Amino acid sequence: MATVSKIEWTQMTWNPVTGCTKVSQGCKHCYAERMAKRLQKMGVARYANGFRLTLHDDLVELPKRWRKPSMIFVNSMSDLFHEQIPLEFIQRVFRTMNECPHHTFQVLTKRSRRLREVADALHWTPNIWMGVSVENEKVLFRVHDLVAVPARVRFLSCEPLLGPLPNLPLEGIHWVIVGGESGPKARPMAPEWVREIRDQCQRAGVAFFFKQWGGVRKDLTGRVLDGKVYDEYPRIASTQESRVPSYRLLTPQSSFASLSP
Repeated sequence: MATVSKIEWTQMTWNPVTGCTKVSQGCKHCYAERMAKRLQKMGVARYANGFRLTLHDDLVELPKRWRKPSMIFVNSMSDLFHEQIPLEFIQRVFRTMNECPHHTFQVLTKRSRRLREVADALHWTPNIWMGVSVENEKVLFRVHDLVAVPARVRFLSCEPLLGPLPNLPLEGIHWVIVGGESGPKARPMAPEWVREIRDQCQRAGVAFFFKQWGGVRKDLTGRVLDGKVYDEYPRIASTQESRVPSYRLLTPQSSFASLSP
C-alpha cells in the first residue's frame, strides 16, 4: 500500500505493516484505526484483519519501484517498532530505505523504548528521518530515547497536542511538527500551547511545522498561526555530528528532494 498523501508534511505513504494497539492518550481517537475499519467494511483485501497487526511482505521493497525522489511517511497505518513486529522484518524495511537514497523516509513511533533497544541493529543512512510522538508531558521520555538514536534527522510530532509542553527538550532535535486532534470527539488544543512550542523552537534554531488546528472539521479551522503558515523543514549541516541544525521555509514550488540530507 502506497498512496499520494494528504498529510501536509510528507508526499507519499508506504505501509509494509498495518494495524496497531494503543499505548498512550495520543492513541485514543486513532485516525488509522478508523480508516482501517472503514476499509475493512469496504472489502479492501489488505484490511481483512481490520486494525489487527498485519505484515505485508510483498510491500517491503515497493519504494524501489518509485524513481521520482519523494518524502515518504513509513507506516502511516501502524508503528514500525510495535513489540509484535520481528526485528528481522524491521531490518528488511530499513534495508529498503538504505537502498533508496533518492527518497527521504520519515519514520514515526510511540514505542521509543523499543526503538532505542534495537537502534544498533539497524543501518541509519542519511535519508532516514526518525521521529517520536509527544502528545503531553507524560511521554517526554520518548524524546530522550530518540536523541540516543543515530538518525541524521530526529523529529517530534506533537500531534494530537493534548497539553502544554513548556520544557520541551530540543537538544539533538531538528524538527517539530504540531497539530490539534481532528475528527469525531476531537479533544481541544489551546493556542498558547502551540505558541509556546513555536517560541521554544525559534530560540533553539529548530524547524517548526504547524500542521493544523484540528477539531471535528479541520478543513474549517485551517493551519494559520498568528497570521502565518509555518512550513519549516530541517536542513542539516554536512556532518552528522552537527547539533545545531538550520532550517528553511518550504514554498509550494520547492522540491522535497532538495531537502534530503
